[in-house]
Amino acid sequence: MANILVVDDELGIRDLLSEILNDEGHQVELAENAAQARAARGRSRPDLVLLDIWMPDTDGVTLLKEWSSSGLLSMPVIMMSGHATIDTAVEATKIGAIAFLEKPITLQKLLKAVEQGLIKSAGRKPLAAPAALLHAVDMTVEVAMTGQVMPVAVDLGPQATQSFLLEKPLRDARDEFEKAYFEFHLAKEGGSMTRVAEKTGLERTHLYRKLKQLGVDLTRGKRAA
Repeated sequence: MANILVVDDELGIRDLLSEILNDEGHQVELAENAAQARAARGRSRPDLVLLDIWMPDTDGVTLLKEWSSSGLLSMPVIMMSGHATIDTAVEATKIGAIAFLEKPITLQKLLKAVEQGLIKSAGRKPLAAPAALLHAVDMTVEVAMTGQVMPVAVDLGPQATQSFLLEKPLRDARDEFEKAYFEFHLAKEGGSMTRVAEKTGLERTHLYRKLKQLGVDLTRGKRAA
């Protein structure tokens, strides 16, 4: 689990990033402007900062320069913006930002950038793993940091080899299948609702509603992992 500071003046962006990162097991602190970001940085050393460029009081690039010149840029910083130019992104990178995410930020790009940032924060370089193994396991922060790809034993439960009685009414049979389907993915993804939503192609609110309707135990996947 990492301590991540999210700095953005848009409430919706802060809430969305906080929800996703919390779901991934990280501790998230939020700041809506540079003043709050400075205070948060002073209270504790975050493992990673997600920093918006355009903010009303002090823009993200200026804050990044401030941290760099005062020796406070000891953590990886990922810049975010929906309106920044290439020149702005290049400038931020030269100052010390490790990556730039363009809004709207996709889930895949966010998680990849955060994972790479945490690797840098830990001061380790990922080692290349055999290509055959990369297809067999999901890359995690720990795997990327150590380069040691080991088969992960995940208890997928009886639904992994579930059979269904075709003589049942269609609705009952369909509900049984859907319950087993979602339990399978919850176990496989360690209970991460964000990843299950991505894998199954459902919006998170719809997914929660569907799981509740089917009576799926939402804690089972995390226990299995």
